[in-house]
Amino acid sequence: MPLLYTIGKLTVAPTLRLAFRPHVEGLEHIPATGGAIFAGNHLSVADELLLGTVVPRHLAFWAKSEYFNGTGVKGAFSKFVLTGLGAIPVERAGGRAALSAFDAAIPVLKAGDLVAVYPEGTRSPDGRLYRGRTGAARLAVAAGVPIIPVGVTGTDKAQPIGTRVPRPGRAKITIRFGKPLDFTGRSDDRTSLREMTDEMMAEIQKLTGQEYVPRYAPKRAEPTADPTA
Repeated sequence: MPLLYTIGKLTVAPTLRLAFRPHVEGLEHIPATGGAIFAGNHLSVADELLLGTVVPRHLAFWAKSEYFNGTGVKGAFSKFVLTGLGAIPVERAGGRAALSAFDAAIPVLKAGDLVAVYPEGTRSPDGRLYRGRTGAARLAVAAGVPIIPVGVTGTDKAQPIGTRVPRPGRAKITIRFGKPLDFTGRSDDRTSLREMTDEMMAEIQKLTGQEYVPRYAPKRAEPTADPTA
């Protein structure tokens, strides 16, 4: 576990648990050793903060590459913190650059570490669960590790979109871990990846009880259309 992450687990994590008092279920599904992917719904920036707080092992999150490439004192500090936490840089431009995140995550998983991803690709704009993108399934097949579904509720009340700082006491926060999904031996063709992703999203929905929307989440600037229209 990276030193800075260890320091955070000993100092910041207990404070957050005391402040937010998250209810946690399914910790027995987290493997004691070996690589795994945590795939969860995404309601708030607080999801990552609290997930890292309750998972007993080191959890590598993907972070925008801009946070690693900033200039000045602020940029240097951001890079220092994210590198010290073991974060994986993600290029938002797409194409080959975006695939570098997968290239970086595969050896991390094969080395026995944990990686967290959010298959919806962005925070839910309205609290519903949107169609998952196939990246998590592709990564699981490539690295040969299981996917652990994660369902989080209440964080959208504790830190709504547009709020800079999470506020304790605004809602009951629950974090549920489902049984690992083993996709070993499955093909990585487009059809298979979509089937695996749909299976994964169905498990996440069971953990959250969210309404499922069978299309990708819109960008925050766009209105959310009625899926029944």
